[in-house]
Amino acid sequence: MKTILKHSFEAVSLLTTNNGMLDVTIIPTFNQPDWLIPSSLILSVEDCDERTSAYSWEQQEVAVFHLLPEDLTPDTMIVLEGNTSDHRLALQTAGELQQLRVRISEVKDVELPEPFNGANATDNTDNAETAIPLDENVVLSYLFQTVMINDNTYLVPDLDNIAYQLIDLDS
Repeated sequence: MKTILKHSFEAVSLLTTNNGMLDVTIIPTFNQPDWLIPSSLILSVEDCDERTSAYSWEQQEVAVFHLLPEDLTPDTMIVLEGNTSDHRLALQTAGELQQLRVRISEVKDVELPEPFNGANATDNTDNAETAIPLDENVVLSYLFQTVMINDNTYLVPDLDNIAYQLIDLDS
């Protein structure tokens, strides 16, 4: 009898509650593949027009992680659930969020693509060439996994790591 290998991703129960389907949200980013997160982690999506390092959400100060360079104006604040209420975080970006429902079998593990290693980096929101190289070490510090769905590459961020880094920096 073969041993059944369990999935190593702790939050897989958040993803597989409906017949092997994933409900995910695509978060637009700049100069890297868009982010893919479980939709069930999103607590709030709100308009914003000012860059900030902390966001007041339901009487709680939430640390903010920026998905845009400082010279671009954000228009969206996304509040995400954390392991504890203290580890909730917000993502600040620009562009439309996309909801996606895919079968788990349609999600393929891939390596971080060559265009995103600092040479000829592109802005994934409109595929325009940019002059700002992506710092691969920065991406690797919060990368959980790179995946491909329908020939599009996405980053699955390590949200716990980001939250803990932001909380530690804030302390």
